[in-house]
Amino acid sequence: MYYHMNIAGLDRDLPICPVSDSLYIAGFVIFGDQELTVACARELLKRAPEYDYIITAEAKGIPLAHEMARQAGDKKYILARKAPKLYMRDIFSVSVHSITTAKEQKRILEAARTGGLDLLIGTHKLLQKNMEFKDLGLLVIDEEQRFGVTHKERLKEMSRQVDVLTLSATPIPRTLNMALSGLRDMSTIEEPPADRQPVQTYVLEHDWGILEDAMRKELARGGQIYYLHNRVETIDLTASRIQKLLGPEVRVVVGHGKMGEQELSAVMQAMVDGEADVLVCTTIIETGIDIPNVNTLIMEDADRLGLAQLHQIRGRIGRSTRRAYAYLTYRQGKILQETAAKRLAAIREYVEFGSGFKIAMRDLEIRGAGNLLGPEQSGYLMSVGYDLYLKLLEEAVLEERGEEKKIETECAADLTLNANIPERYVASPEQRMDLYRRIAAIRTNDDASDLMDEMIDRYGEPPKPVLALLDVALLRAAAAKAGVSDITQKKDTLRFTLAVFRPEALVQVCGLTKYKFRLTLSAGETPMLTLKLKPGADVLETALELVEDLKLATQALEKA
Repeated sequence: MYYHMNIAGLDRDLPICPVSDSLYIAGFVIFGDQELTVACARELLKRAPEYDYIITAEAKGIPLAHEMARQAGDKKYILARKAPKLYMRDIFSVSVHSITTAKEQKRILEAARTGGLDLLIGTHKLLQKNMEFKDLGLLVIDEEQRFGVTHKERLKEMSRQVDVLTLSATPIPRTLNMALSGLRDMSTIEEPPADRQPVQTYVLEHDWGILEDAMRKELARGGQIYYLHNRVETIDLTASRIQKLLGPEVRVVVGHGKMGEQELSAVMQAMVDGEADVLVCTTIIETGIDIPNVNTLIMEDADRLGLAQLHQIRGRIGRSTRRAYAYLTYRQGKILQETAAKRLAAIREYVEFGSGFKIAMRDLEIRGAGNLLGPEQSGYLMSVGYDLYLKLLEEAVLEERGEEKKIETECAADLTLNANIPERYVASPEQRMDLYRRIAAIRTNDDASDLMDEMIDRYGEPPKPVLALLDVALLRAAAAKAGVSDITQKKDTLRFTLAVFRPEALVQVCGLTKYKFRLTLSAGETPMLTLKLKPGADVLETALELVEDLKLATQALEKA
C-alpha cells in the first residue's frame, strides 16, 4: 500500500504501515534521495532563514545538515559524530565543525566566565576546576542518580545563590529523604506516554530453555533483544552461546564500555538501523538509549544490581506501543541475600508507569537514607536513615558549641531472613516509613513491646516478617552495646565485626564449651568473630546469644 504525497514541492509515493485497524502511518526518508534533500533544505531555510547552528544527532540527518549549510552559504552546523562517514565526504564541499574541539571548548569556558552565555548544556565536564560562571542562577541536573554528592556540591559552590532542579525517575535515597523531610521541594509526574504499555517483568533462576523461548518469540514478531551480561571478560563467550542457540540467521552483536568509540557507535547504529537482532551488552545501555523496536530484555545476575539501576535498565524497553518483556535472572540454586530479594521483589511489583517514585521509596526502605551532612548517598541498612538526620544535626550543633561529640557504636545486620513490613500489612508508604524509623529506634524489650501493642491495635496481628524486623532491631541494639558494628551471614556462618577490641573478653567467650570448634577470632586490622551455625539453628537466636555472652564477659571484666 502506498500513499501519494507532495513533499517540499516534489511528488512521492510513500509506503503505508498499518499500526492498528484505525491507524496507519506513512513515512518518508530523505537519506539517499538527493533531490528531496535539496528541496527539504530549501523549505526549512524558508522557515528559519537565520540560525546559529544546525544540530543533527543521527547519521541519516547529515546530508540534510550539509545541504542546509551549503544553501545558507556558511558552515554553522554541529554533528554528533566527530566526522561524517567516509561515503559522505564528497557529497557537499562543506567543512565539519565539532563542538568537542579544544578551541571551541576554550571559547565556551571563556564565555561562561565573562557572562557571554545564557544557557550552557554539558556533561560532567562542567565539574572541572577551571570552570567559572559570572552569575549562575539555575542549575538543572538530569539523571540525578548518576551524580555523586561531591559533584553536585562542586556545582553549587560556583554560585552561593543558585537554584537547583534535579530530575530523575529514581532519585537516590539521600535526595528522596531530603525531599520527604521538607529540606527540598518535590514534584512528581505520573502521566504515562501515550499508547505505552507497562513492561511485563519476570524474576527467575537463569534457565537457557526459558530464555531461548523468550528470545525466539521476540524475533518471531520482528523485534530486537537486549541481553545484559555485565562481565566484559566473558561477554564474547555468552554472545557465542546465544548465536549457537538461536542459529546463524540471527544477527548477534556485542557492546561494552571497553570497546573503541567508533566500534561501539557502529554496534549501536546497527541496532538502530535494524541490522542486528540481539545486543549482548553490559550496563552501558542504562541511560541514553532509545530503540523502540527492542522489547525484550534479559538480565543475568540481576541480584547484583541496585534497585534504581534495575528500573533504569528496564526502562530501555517498552518504548513503543508493543508489549515489552523483562526477564531478571539470578544463578540457579543461589540463595538470595535479604536485600537482593527485596530489590527483585520491588522491581517485579512496581511495573506501572510512574512507579519510579515508588521504587525510589522502596530503595530508601531497603538501603537507608544515607548521610544528609556528608557524601554517603545511601546506607545504614535496617535503620532506614530517618533517625540519622537528627543524630547528625545534634553532632553538628555540638561541634559548633565546641563540645565533644558522643561516639556510639552503631550495628548493621545483613541476615538471610525475611524481615520487612509487607505492603499488605501496612498499605501506606508513609506509614511504613514511619514504622521503619520507629523500629530502628528500639533499644529495649519494653520499646519493642510498646510498639508491638500499637501495631496490633492499628493494623492487626503482625506477620512473621514484621516480628523478624523487631527481633533484628533488638539484636542490633544489643550488639552495639557489646561493641559489635556489623553482623553478616554468609551461608552457614555468622561474622561479627568488632568496633571495640577487648582481648580478655574475647578469649573468655571463645573458651566457652558451646562454641568449641565453632567460634574463631581474626585479630587483624578489622577484628572479627566468625561463628559456624549448627544445622537447623535459628539465626537470630544464635546471634543474640553470642552478643549476650560478649556483653556479660565485658561487664565481668569491668567489675573486676
